[in-house]
Amino acid sequence: MFFRQLATRDASLSYFFGCGGQGKAVAVDVVAGDEQWFIDEASKAQVTITHVIDTHVHADHVSGGRKLAQLTGAAYCLHENARDVVHFDFESLHDEQVIAAGNVLVRVLHTPGHTMDSACLLVTDKRRSEAPWFALTGDTLFVGAVGRPDLAGREREMAAMLHDTLHAKLLGLPGDVEIFPGHQAGSACGAGLSGKPSSTIGFEKRWNPALSLPREEFVELLLGQIPPRPADLDRIVAVNTGRVAA
Repeated sequence: MFFRQLATRDASLSYFFGCGGQGKAVAVDVVAGDEQWFIDEASKAQVTITHVIDTHVHADHVSGGRKLAQLTGAAYCLHENARDVVHFDFESLHDEQVIAAGNVLVRVLHTPGHTMDSACLLVTDKRRSEAPWFALTGDTLFVGAVGRPDLAGREREMAAMLHDTLHAKLLGLPGDVEIFPGHQAGSACGAGLSGKPSSTIGFEKRWNPALSLPREEFVELLLGQIPPRPADLDRIVAVNTGRVAA
C-alpha cells in the first residue's frame, strides 16, 4: 500500500492512497488547483485513479474533485445525501459500502453532524491485516477538536447529531486506528485544531476535550466556540454544488 498526505491551502489536508501491486488508487478531498499533483503522483506510482471522493460538500475551499475525475476518467463520489444539495450527477456512496482498490478496502461511514452528507473512510490493507488501519475523518473529527455544526443553519440540532455520530461510528473503533482529518490548525472548519496532521482513536478519546462530554455539554461547548464563517462561503458552496461555474 502507498499513502500520501498533501497539505494544501486554507489548512486543508488531501489524501492519495491505494494498492501499488494492483495499480489502483483513491484520491480524497482534492482542492482546486492541486489536480496535477495527483496525476503526477499516480504516474510515479504507476497506478490508475479509480475513485475521487469528497468527504462532504466543502464550504471553505473549492473542490478539485470533479475536475480530477474528469481528467482521469475516475468516478467522482459523494455520500448519497449530497443529492439534496448538488446540481450535477455523481457516484453515490452509502453507509457501510466497501470500495475495493486492489488489496486496499475503503469502508464508507456516514457521519452527519458537520454536514448531513459528511462521511468518513475506514481503510484496510488486506496484505497487512483484516483489521482497519486508519480512517480519513474529513471535517467530522480533527486532531484535538471536532467539526463545526453551524454551516447548515441548525447548529444545536447538528451539534447533537455530531455527538451521536462520533460515539456510534468512530469512538468504538480500536484505539490503534490512526485518524487523518480534513484540516489542521488554521482552518475555519473547527475550533482548537492541532497543528499535528494525524492522531489515533485512542489518543483522541483520552485527550480531545470534546469527546468525553455528555451530549448536552458537548452541544454547549460547540455552540460556545463556533469560529467565524469561512470567507467567501456562499460562492464556494455555490461552486461545489454546481449552482455556478468555478
